[in-house]
Amino acid sequence: MNTQVSERVTVTAAQAHALAVNALLPQGYRPEEAQAVADHVVDAALCGYEYSGLPKIINLIEHAKLRGLHRPQTTLHETTVSARLDGGNQNGMLAMHHVTELAQAKANVHGFAVIGINNIWMSGRSAFYVERLAQVGLIGLHTVASRPQVAPPGAARPALGTNPIAMGFPTEADPLLIDMGTSALMFTDLMHRKRMGQPLPEGVAIDAQGRPTTDPASALLGAALPYGGHKGFALALAMAGLGVAAGSAKDPDQAGYLLMAIRPDLLQPLAQYRRDLSELIERVRRTPRLPGIPAIRIPSERAFAERRRRLQEGIELDRLVVDALIQAAHQDGRSTLA
Repeated sequence: MNTQVSERVTVTAAQAHALAVNALLPQGYRPEEAQAVADHVVDAALCGYEYSGLPKIINLIEHAKLRGLHRPQTTLHETTVSARLDGGNQNGMLAMHHVTELAQAKANVHGFAVIGINNIWMSGRSAFYVERLAQVGLIGLHTVASRPQVAPPGAARPALGTNPIAMGFPTEADPLLIDMGTSALMFTDLMHRKRMGQPLPEGVAIDAQGRPTTDPASALLGAALPYGGHKGFALALAMAGLGVAAGSAKDPDQAGYLLMAIRPDLLQPLAQYRRDLSELIERVRRTPRLPGIPAIRIPSERAFAERRRRLQEGIELDRLVVDALIQAAHQDGRSTLA
């Protein structure tokens, strides 16, 4: 394992965006597609999720499905408030961009929408989609049933995916976002640790023989473990159930992606909902604290603060990641950092 410490470099958001776009164009992405994927990964980097940021582009380039046959996205079934789509083996960040637009449009008209899609891969950070819905006054729920990478408690082999769930809620200020995997370790993080030669925490993975491991390469041959033991496993199974509704039973990798959008005024006026939720968050924030605790942290607050800070101060990346993106871009002679 490579354990050398690599140099850290700081780039602006615009430079990071150019790195991503120029690395994607030689892979067959149209300019508008490269822009959409770059928007996604740069936002993850701005929010402080390094492994879901620019390293995601390298994972995307190396993904076996990138070399497969890609077909136009097709609609398998549709009603006024729903649609089930076949993604045609398209990149998930592009497919979910369309799914989010479709869910927003249907919910704006009818108050509610649910969209399911399968046959896509690497959909990225789920909070990105529900934030888009929350920013326009919709409650969003996004679930993923991904390919088997997580072993149930007591099992020696993977049976379920990392199966994240994300929710977004409009408030009077920044949206409330909750985004969590049902596994103790997300595989994007695992791939990043392997690339950087970093060990895993204890208790998050097993090797191919079912033994605990902190070696990322061994974990890739084995499985991650559920977050919170049986409770995380139960949540992962629930996400798998929603994935079946999205078409995962038809997918060789058992992948199904579901996005719901709900207009709060189905139940109460949007302004009242925003106000009441904002007041609830403030009550939680004012909870008496234990000694030494500076503040009660609300989910997504740190990410919004990091986004604002990094837009001003820049994004810190590992030089190995920057070099890999530059190398990918130079496949057709493009320059990267402008």
